[in-house]
Amino acid sequence: MPKILLIEDEAGIRITVGDRLRSEGYEVEEAADGLAGYERGREGGVDLIVLDLMLPNKPGLEVCHDLRDEGVSTPLLMLTAKGQLKDRVKGLRTGADDYLVKPFEMLELLARIEALLRRDRVTVDRAESQTYRFGDVRVDARQAAVFRSGEQLQLSAKEYHLLLYFVEHPRQTLSRDVLLREVWKYRAGLSTRTVDVHVGWLRQKVEENSRKPRWIVTRHGLGYIFDPE
Repeated sequence: MPKILLIEDEAGIRITVGDRLRSEGYEVEEAADGLAGYERGREGGVDLIVLDLMLPNKPGLEVCHDLRDEGVSTPLLMLTAKGQLKDRVKGLRTGADDYLVKPFEMLELLARIEALLRRDRVTVDRAESQTYRFGDVRVDARQAAVFRSGEQLQLSAKEYHLLLYFVEHPRQTLSRDVLLREVWKYRAGLSTRTVDVHVGWLRQKVEENSRKPRWIVTRHGLGYIFDPE
C-alpha cells in the first residue's frame, strides 16, 4: 500500500487529512514541523510527500530544496496559502511536482495524490534505444537525463516527463487537457495552471530565448506544439 509522508504543522489539517488518507487505504506518516519532515523524507521509504509551505523550524521551500539537493526524487505535493503565488512558483522551480491551494476540497487532494502516484516512469526496454536531439539539446531516455551543449540540465521529475512527452509527439498540437491526462494522469476536467508553469520553466532551460520559444510553441486557445525542426 502506498505510504505518504504528511508534513503539516496545523494539527486540525494534519488529523483530518491523515485520517481521510488512511480511510482511502494509504499508509500515512506525519511530521508537525519542517525539520522533522525533512529528516524523515531524506530517509526514503515513502511513495509521496505532502508538504505545507509555512512550517516551523524549517520552511517548506527549504525542505523541498534540500530534499532535491540530497537526490530525493519522491513525488512532492506542496500545500500553499491563497496569496503565495510567488512561493508556489518557487516551489515548482525548486522541485515540487504540483501544488494545491488552501483551503482545498478533499476530493481534489485525493485526485492530485492519485495522479502523482501514477506518474509516468521511463521503462528500461524503451529507454535503452531512445535518444532525442533538437538544436543543442539531447534527451537521453536511458539515463532519464537532458543535456544542453554537453552540460546536464537540472530538471524536476515532472519537467523531464513533460519534455519527454513533447519529444515523443513532435509536431502535434497538445492541449492542456491532453498533457494533464498523459503526463500528470489527472482525470479529465480538472482545472490547473500547473501545465503552463512547468512549460514556462522548461522553456527557460531548453530555449535560447524563453520569451520567443523556438521548440515548445504556444498555440493560442489550443495548447502547445513541439517542433524539432
